[in-house]
Amino acid sequence: MTLDKFRPVAERMLTPFVTAADSLGLSPNSVSVLSLGVAGAAAAAFVAGTPQWYAVGGLLVLLNGWLDLVDGALARKQGIASDGGDLLDHVIDRYADLIIIGGLAAGVDNFALGFLAVTGVLMTSYLGTQIQAVGLGRAYGGLVGRADRLVLITVAGLVAAVYTVPIVAGYGVIELLLVFFAVVGHLTALQRFWGAWGDL
Repeated sequence: MTLDKFRPVAERMLTPFVTAADSLGLSPNSVSVLSLGVAGAAAAAFVAGTPQWYAVGGLLVLLNGWLDLVDGALARKQGIASDGGDLLDHVIDRYADLIIIGGLAAGVDNFALGFLAVTGVLMTSYLGTQIQAVGLGRAYGGLVGRADRLVLITVAGLVAAVYTVPIVAGYGVIELLLVFFAVVGHLTALQRFWGAWGDL
C-alpha cells in the first residue's frame, strides 16, 4: 500500500525542478534545509487551526515532500551524493515529521494523541534505517511509509478546510488522522521488524 514504491516514477518527474535548482546554484543540503523551513511553515499553519490555514498547511506539506525528493536527485545530478548528505536528509526528515505532527496536535489541542502519533511515525522511520544498519537494505515497505503520510496529511488538511464538524466520537478530520498515525504507525514498525527478523 505504500507510495514509496513509486519513488522511481516520481524521480523521473523531477527533472525540471532539479534543473531549476541547479541553475539557481542551490546545493542538495540547502534544498534539504529549505524543506525543513517549509515543514515549519506547515506546522504554523496547522497550529492556527482555521479552515483556511489547514488548506495552506496541507499544500506546504506536499511541497515539503517534493523538496525531499529534489534534494537527492540534485545530489545525483551534481555528482556529490554522499553519506553526509544522506545523514542530513534523514535527520531533517525526522525533524520535519516531529514539527508537522506537533503542529497538527497543537491545532486540535490534543498533545496526548499527538504523542502517540509521532512515536508511531518515528518508530516506522527508525525501523527503516535500523534494518539498513544491519545489512538488509533500506526498508520502505509496510502499511504506511513517509510518502503515504505526507499525502494523507495533505488530503486531511484540504478536507479539514471544508469539513469542520466532528465525525466520530467528537473527533474531526485532524484528530482521526492522528489516531490513524498512532495505530498504523506502530503496526508498520512492527511489520518492518518482523519482516527483517525473518530475513536475518
